[in-house]
Amino acid sequence: MKGCSAALLVSSAFLASVLYYHSDLLAGEKRNSLLKPNFIIILADDIGWGDVHQNWPSTVETPNLDKMAEDGMRFLDFHAAASTCSPSRASLLTGRLGLRNGVTRNFAVGSIGGLPLNETTLAEELKKKGYYTAIIGKWHLGHHDQYHPGNRGFDYYYGIPYSNDMGCTDNPGYDIPEIPPCPKDSVTQCFKCKNVSANVALPLFENFDIKQQPVNLKMLTHLYAERISGIIQDARKSGKPFFLYVALAHMHVPLTPHGFESENSTDVFKTSLREMDSLIGQIRRISDTIHKENTLIWFTGDNGPWAEKCEFSGSVGPFVGSWQTQRGGSSAKRTTWEGGHRVPAIAYWPSRIPANVTTTALLSMLDIFPTLLSFAHISLPKDRHCDGLDISQVLFGHSQSGHQVLFHPNSGAAGKFGDLQTVRLEKYKAFYITGGAQACRGDIGPEKLHNPPLIFDLSQDPAESVPLDQSSAEYWRVADRIAAKTKAMLQSIANDNTSQADYTTKASAAPCCNEHHVVCRCWGVSKSSGVLHNSKATGNRKKLLIGRNLPDPKSQPNQKTVSEGHQLAWQAPHSTTASRTA
Repeated sequence: MKGCSAALLVSSAFLASVLYYHSDLLAGEKRNSLLKPNFIIILADDIGWGDVHQNWPSTVETPNLDKMAEDGMRFLDFHAAASTCSPSRASLLTGRLGLRNGVTRNFAVGSIGGLPLNETTLAEELKKKGYYTAIIGKWHLGHHDQYHPGNRGFDYYYGIPYSNDMGCTDNPGYDIPEIPPCPKDSVTQCFKCKNVSANVALPLFENFDIKQQPVNLKMLTHLYAERISGIIQDARKSGKPFFLYVALAHMHVPLTPHGFESENSTDVFKTSLREMDSLIGQIRRISDTIHKENTLIWFTGDNGPWAEKCEFSGSVGPFVGSWQTQRGGSSAKRTTWEGGHRVPAIAYWPSRIPANVTTTALLSMLDIFPTLLSFAHISLPKDRHCDGLDISQVLFGHSQSGHQVLFHPNSGAAGKFGDLQTVRLEKYKAFYITGGAQACRGDIGPEKLHNPPLIFDLSQDPAESVPLDQSSAEYWRVADRIAAKTKAMLQSIANDNTSQADYTTKASAAPCCNEHHVVCRCWGVSKSSGVLHNSKATGNRKKLLIGRNLPDPKSQPNQKTVSEGHQLAWQAPHSTTASRTA
């Protein structure tokens, strides 16, 4: 084989040692597990379709994503399953819309519930078939008791339990309005004396333990990089396939790029975008070194940019939602306009996914669940309906066939959370309700019902500016089809095994490692979060391990608890060095 790499030689030597020292049965099992593909899902937060150069040339901060697109497949018509955080992430992990899986709006710091326990996650399905499963980053599907990711199929968790603006920190970064830092000392106040949890410091979890509270956001990318490196490198040693879910804090506010100092706040977003892109490039490089031809890397976003954050939010590209913005409000995050849910997406898998290919197929985050299960030769759960499609043939370049119909749930700008009042049918999109989210230093667009619906032809009008003439034959031909599809969908949900999330909040449910401080301050020591962990779901608890499939440390007294020699060298992208103003 021409150009045999050092990584391949090492892998061959490792396999040879396995065959030599183990029985034929164990060696056969090891060979079978090595044939299973690895999966790395990278989910950016609040990223716009136009925040990737390959999509929108005026964006120049994403060379690594651009290179991944050149070497893989770029999706032009890919959509988040909701236009806000928790519902979108729930759909990624279940392949089901919020009206089925029960998650229709975001969970709070004090939420006692989360993704309903009778919902099956992608991690649970893969883990049952021998995969090592890990999540690095933001969870936001319930952190209290059984809703913690360690009880939802993940062997390892390192990250924040919800968005990075849902708790104070010592270095608040850039946001609108500005966020004050956490109080350092507390004499007369304490968390356990409070009735609310709004001011609890943002915690950093490792498995069931709080490692920092508040977390140092400026170092979070570096910390994530170290853990990601450990997981990818240790997977080679264990011989097990892995599922790594990387849920980034980028590009959600507050923006806290490492080493950024500037008098120009407009540079913050660009520097943060470069930082995210640099991390993604390093993830790809270390994966290529070890598992190149057996690892699918899939990048996308949870919803569109948060327009009310002005210069700290991203670009929707051409999907500006003109009909709405002309009437007030934003047409991005929290809305069902294209800017709210059309997100960048790139898939990379050398030798499997053809290079430098663009697909126009209508696809969704919902498709990740069934597609990965298909690649792992796992059947879909038979007791519930999956809204996603197995798009493996699209990824392999054999098909341009995606969804005929997609439903975009109400996500906060108008209507009841989760209701399906915006429908995509092929090139057409119908709105039974419209409304704009908070605009940059502006207003909220009024909610308005439409019966008959507004219908746009996205192939001719991606800006959603002028709806079809309701007196035309084309309009009524499309409207009748959309009405029939909507009726069938609602009937399917009514007949399905659906769930209902518990959105009750209690102050005691907030993560807290030090109840004697007003914001639960602690740092540098391992503090239990009080989260219950299900031994059936997670097996023995393994503290301080960085994504390793190793024996319990109790049985390995000399086992180190950090991934020495397996750290991904974090390199902050170039940024300006002028003094930052207050």
